[in-house]
Amino acid sequence: MPYGERPRARKVFDRYGQARKKELSVAEPTESSSDVPGRLFLIIGRLSRTLRQASAPGPGHGAISAMSTLGACGRMRLGDLAAKEGVAAATMSRIVSALVESGYVRRESDPADRRAWLVELTEEGERLLADVRATRVHELSARIDRLSPQHRAALVEAVPALEALLGDDDRSRTRPGC
Repeated sequence: MPYGERPRARKVFDRYGQARKKELSVAEPTESSSDVPGRLFLIIGRLSRTLRQASAPGPGHGAISAMSTLGACGRMRLGDLAAKEGVAAATMSRIVSALVESGYVRRESDPADRRAWLVELTEEGERLLADVRATRVHELSARIDRLSPQHRAALVEAVPALEALLGDDDRSRTRPGC
């Protein structure tokens, strides 16, 4: 389809997640409030993936996310880390084992309950996390700088709304002491 030409039909989803085809007239805009969630889902996912790819090879997304939680919250039980990350304890145990082997995380038994493990970032893990963040923020800044002034202003205006989308789900991850 030539640049600037609008599609004649597209797939949209109703509020129950059912796909249906929507016919478009020439005068009808291609943007509607009904497709904003779908577009945001794709945009955020793709942007996140491209920013992850900008980083040097190293630990994967799950490992970096776990390290970020440890960086924000400090030392914690392995089960609590798994809960904060929304993964099974066995999955987090595998992630942490790889991070321990790489020297990014330290694991020790919990003195209060020898069956549980406490995990925390090492200095090397803190350095890696800072480098990953700096690289991704730099890449995002470069992308924002390439936007038009109108798009940059719109993005600034959208930040509070995007933060509100996280609601209480993510506030505990950014609050010191978690």
